[in-house]
Amino acid sequence: MSAAHFEDRTAAAGITFKHFSGASPQKYLVETMGSGVALIDYDQDGWLDIYLVNGAGKPGREGTQTTRHALYRNLGNGKFLDVTSESGVAGYGRYGTGVAVGDIDNDGWPDLFVAHYGPNVMYRNLGNGTFADVSRQAGVDDPFWGQSAGFFDLDNDGYLDLYVTNYLDLKYETHPVCGSEAPARRSYCDPDAFAGVADRLYRNRGDGTFADISERSGIANPEGKGLGVVMADIDSDGWMDIYVANDKTRNFLFKNNGDLTFSDISYFSLTGFNAAGEAEAGMGTDFGDVDGDGLLDLIVTNYDLETNGLYRNLGQETFSDDRWVQGVAKASIRMLGFGTGFFDYDNDGDLDLFVANGHVLDDISRYRNNISYSQPNQLLENRGGRFYDVSKDAGPAFRTTRVSRGTAFGDFDNDGDTDLVVTNIDDSPELLVNRSNPRGTWLSLQLVGKTSNRSGVGSRVRVVAGEQTRSDQMTGGGSYLSAHDMRMHFGLDGNQVVDLIEISWSSGVVDRLERIQANQIVVVEEGSSK
Repeated sequence: MSAAHFEDRTAAAGITFKHFSGASPQKYLVETMGSGVALIDYDQDGWLDIYLVNGAGKPGREGTQTTRHALYRNLGNGKFLDVTSESGVAGYGRYGTGVAVGDIDNDGWPDLFVAHYGPNVMYRNLGNGTFADVSRQAGVDDPFWGQSAGFFDLDNDGYLDLYVTNYLDLKYETHPVCGSEAPARRSYCDPDAFAGVADRLYRNRGDGTFADISERSGIANPEGKGLGVVMADIDSDGWMDIYVANDKTRNFLFKNNGDLTFSDISYFSLTGFNAAGEAEAGMGTDFGDVDGDGLLDLIVTNYDLETNGLYRNLGQETFSDDRWVQGVAKASIRMLGFGTGFFDYDNDGDLDLFVANGHVLDDISRYRNNISYSQPNQLLENRGGRFYDVSKDAGPAFRTTRVSRGTAFGDFDNDGDTDLVVTNIDDSPELLVNRSNPRGTWLSLQLVGKTSNRSGVGSRVRVVAGEQTRSDQMTGGGSYLSAHDMRMHFGLDGNQVVDLIEISWSSGVVDRLERIQANQIVVVEEGSSK
């Protein structure tokens, strides 16, 4: 057990971005849902850069330069440089929400997908520090209210496909008045005031275009009000499945049938509802093996008083809601969670948990005692499969209250531990540098697919170091509205040598590497161990 500590280095890093707030007497529902953040090494210099998505003004102001997204280049010395203007990813006046990162054409340069309230945007990385907007020709400029998105290879053809959650059928001109008509008493509307919109699934044709296969694949359920999404192979059958966190309606677990279709197994798997059979307000989500049994477990963040849900994978496509048993519910009962993820903050070999919190109602304190709009974020340490809230000892950043939303995980200073970037409503983001001490040894893997997709998404990895064995997958999506470091990180406790690294690629190729020194970033090309 180590002393958790994270230091907010936003100002010192030179990041001056501030998230847009549309707060006014004439409130507009979108602004409270926030925007995401992506960690992307866009220039392939070995250092993670940061892309921050922003909101915008009211509809009718599109195209004006009132607000923009922001791309900050990592200079490798703890500083970041704003390169938004020259990179072509500013998105002036567009109301941005979620972001996903993936190499859609396998050219070695990671591309960006940005979801919006309004047409979504695909930015192709040209490899010279600039991006081109290819949304229309790619066929992914869906006009609905897109939220979280993720790249994954649904058919194992070597090209990354795209899943986009859609939230509500909301039109600014006709949205209802909620709360009191008095300007100071206007409130954000409940999701029940709106119909849902079916999500979108796009198959990559491999020629720069995508086919919308939402209907024929079986995922286009208009009952969903999608906020979070994560993809992984939950049953080890070689095909990546999809989990969607929906707001106030049941969550979806789509099993990949391997023939471009999916089956909704939400009821059978027991992941659509809580243990009482109730639908909750799902926000963020992630997969991770928290108990070391080789099966991917599931976290879903929810509304206050509902508690966050931890579903333990029992195998055979079934899960058990163990939120109370494993300590997650107790820590979250008065919080409203958004961005989340499993990560090994202290490199001791097991997965800990981070949750970004903040209410959606800026006047919630009028109606509920001891629940506020601005809330502290939380770090939960994994001790033998049970989680303990260690936030109060993790530094001032965890004692400050904000209205947090998106969270991305990655090692942006390349020192061998996982750092965090969190977005906040009407505030600056937080670059939380991991200073926890003592910490264990570590290994990071950068996968380079050849027959598989170049990003390595869908690969399953087993790492053996001494008596410790860890299994993980290169998942797609995850958290809330955000995209993470595409290198896979493994805490090794105190082991100095990795006895075995076994990588099962989505193509079926298996690579095995032996006797690898700890405390380094290892680049592995598919088939290289042969």
